[in-house]
Amino acid sequence: MKEKTDHKKASHKLQAQQLIRNFKKRGFEGIYCDNSAEAVETICRMIPAGSLVGMGGSETILETGLVDALRSMDIRLLDRYKEGVSKEAVDDMRRQGLAADIYICSSNAITADGKLVNMDGTGNRVAALIYGPKKVVIVAGMNKVAIDVQAAITRVKNQAAPPNSLRVGVATPCSLKGFCQDPNCQPPNRICCQLVISEASMTPGRITVVMVGETLGY
Repeated sequence: MKEKTDHKKASHKLQAQQLIRNFKKRGFEGIYCDNSAEAVETICRMIPAGSLVGMGGSETILETGLVDALRSMDIRLLDRYKEGVSKEAVDDMRRQGLAADIYICSSNAITADGKLVNMDGTGNRVAALIYGPKKVVIVAGMNKVAIDVQAAITRVKNQAAPPNSLRVGVATPCSLKGFCQDPNCQPPNRICCQLVISEASMTPGRITVVMVGETLGY
């Protein structure tokens, strides 16, 4: 019997090929993996034994199973997802993560021309992305790809922020309405506080984007 073609997977691969070329022009490294298991294996191979590894808050990281894989490695993991960890401990891990050997996070959106678009609340994730950790690994499902920066920002505010607000337990206007309510969204009930658009890296290869041919995160 002829095997059925997965047209969505085929499209993802075509998009990833173009993104990898665009990332390279910007000093980023791009890798495409068909699925989460392949992505986890790829990322774990990047991490030398003994490394201090930090993580940003990410539903994508949890969904891939990467956290469990990292826990089994010979590394110093800043495990913000460990059962029973206190809010104070997580905050301390955020600060330690800025000096990590490897920092792992996701990206809220990726533009077709290879820019990374991220919106943070506390800002620890975008701070680490910009400067500090020796190596940053971004893992993102292909659902995070947007055609341009404006589409990426719209995606973040309307597709990512509402469920993220519910996840972290912040009563933002978007968590109540389902869509962005800016400019009626103000601190302390606001998670879209820092907008960072990474257009390039002055240190080629410092940032590696691992794209996964699945729908992951928000």
